[in-house]
Amino acid sequence: MAELLEIRGLTAGYGPLRVLHEVDLTVRPGERIGLVGLNGHGKTTLFRAITHMVGWQQGSIRFEGTEIGGIRSLGAGRRTSGIIRLGIAMAPQGDAIFPGLTVRQHLDCGAFTRTAWRERRQRRERVLEIFPPLRKLEGSLVGKLSGGERRMVSLGRMLMVEADLYLIDEPSLGLAPKISAAVMDAIWSLKMEGRGMIIAEQNVTLLSGHVDRMIGMHAGRMRGEVGHVELS
Repeated sequence: MAELLEIRGLTAGYGPLRVLHEVDLTVRPGERIGLVGLNGHGKTTLFRAITHMVGWQQGSIRFEGTEIGGIRSLGAGRRTSGIIRLGIAMAPQGDAIFPGLTVRQHLDCGAFTRTAWRERRQRRERVLEIFPPLRKLEGSLVGKLSGGERRMVSLGRMLMVEADLYLIDEPSLGLAPKISAAVMDAIWSLKMEGRGMIIAEQNVTLLSGHVDRMIGMHAGRMRGEVGHVELS
């Protein structure tokens, strides 16, 4: 089976700081990968390198056979829009919200491509089916919502664009256990249908039984698979 994402020898950082060291990673169609490790060990930087939002990077990143990596030294973010159009969507760590926008406006911001914008009403309805608590909050300012509701909005924004690869960074960060479980249940409800997912998370328990592989990350390096994972 052809790889959906294939990373080879990826090194990346910010200014003089090297964060990632010769990272190799593959994601197959339909596969969920759990990326586990403490804060500050490179999980977010890996996601930012895939979407070309780091200061510099070297190495190969191939997505659906297209090279999106290589040597990049200037202009972090300049190629991000093109990478999104290829089919990669990311929910960043924390809320990453626009406090002055309503839930509906915030979700519509995620309809980045022309096709997604034309279909934004249907896509928004699909997001509200995945996150039912947001339905009654469509006209509410996002900045006034609870932490769990803001996290749902951030994830919903990611889902507004058609994607073949989801990058989800620390979805349970700062949430109460009950709210974390609800957010994670919504994530697991997403139909993969040949898509891929990398979900960075410190809480291994939240991932166990729901991902195909869990891979440890420490000091900017991959440390191999973590234990045995049984799919639910």
